[in-house]
Amino acid sequence: MTQRSPTRGWLVPALIGTATALGASALYTFAKSREAERRHPPIGRFMTVNGVRLHYLERGQGEPLVLIHGNGTMIQDFLVSGIVDDLAKRHRVILIDRPGYGYSERPRSLWTPRAHATLFQAALERMGVSQAVVLGHSWGSLVAVALALQAPQLVRSLVLASGYYYPTLRADVVLFSPPAIPVIGDVMRYTVSPLVGRLILPGLIKAMFAPADVSERFDEQMPKDLMLRPSQLRAAAEDAALMTPVTVELQEHYRELKLPVVIVTGADDQIADVGRQSERLHRELPHSAFVAVPGQGHMIHHLAPEQVIRAIDRASERVHAKAA
Repeated sequence: MTQRSPTRGWLVPALIGTATALGASALYTFAKSREAERRHPPIGRFMTVNGVRLHYLERGQGEPLVLIHGNGTMIQDFLVSGIVDDLAKRHRVILIDRPGYGYSERPRSLWTPRAHATLFQAALERMGVSQAVVLGHSWGSLVAVALALQAPQLVRSLVLASGYYYPTLRADVVLFSPPAIPVIGDVMRYTVSPLVGRLILPGLIKAMFAPADVSERFDEQMPKDLMLRPSQLRAAAEDAALMTPVTVELQEHYRELKLPVVIVTGADDQIADVGRQSERLHRELPHSAFVAVPGQGHMIHHLAPEQVIRAIDRASERVHAKAA
């Protein structure tokens, strides 16, 4: 008489249960993603550049100003902050969803800041922009720097907000990178990652604003459900995984920046250490201007919008003064 293996007795039901749970999670994720897109449809226009379909928005007229958002967000991050309405009175404000965020595509590739910069340069040329002031927030500051290094004739001046510029050991890189892993990450971001994301997102947002409170406008108007779609989770995970490695290469070139640079940050930023990042960059760029707003955290454009607007105006004025 053949005895049944004890392991086989529980393994098959466990596998069936796991597959059922993953399938249910995938269906839930698909439904929530479609619901998020129905509630928050594209707000801009589309163009295809270098084979990548980009979602972008323009506001106002005047000197071109490009705003580059950070990791995990999208162009609504700047709109919700309120700075675009003011800046559009004297600038042609251009906002582009970085690949994988909002409604921009993200083909499988190594999306370093330099790869982003190459795409942005082509997009801006397509839009007829020959020179622009460029602001990058957080991870977007790396893209802004890369763009200035690669296309100095395009970038008139830089505003770097709450940036990360030098490699450090970061726990969040380890924690948030798994959805970027091929195959395993694909399964995660269509099943468990969106569920976990819904649980931890409020805490992550709180940390980005800390020690200040989350702004009411962000809490009420930011389309947070779009941030939890599988496509955006992959983009955020890939950017998190690359954050430290890419700074190893970029930091060797910061002194090549000869254009006006204004660095602005919350003095109590709990995401990017001010002393190790923004202050260090300011010391490395002797002609840069540095503004640290006391009591404010990482989301400086929400917490101190007037200071960010002033930094942009200052960068623009420094360009004109230099030209004169």
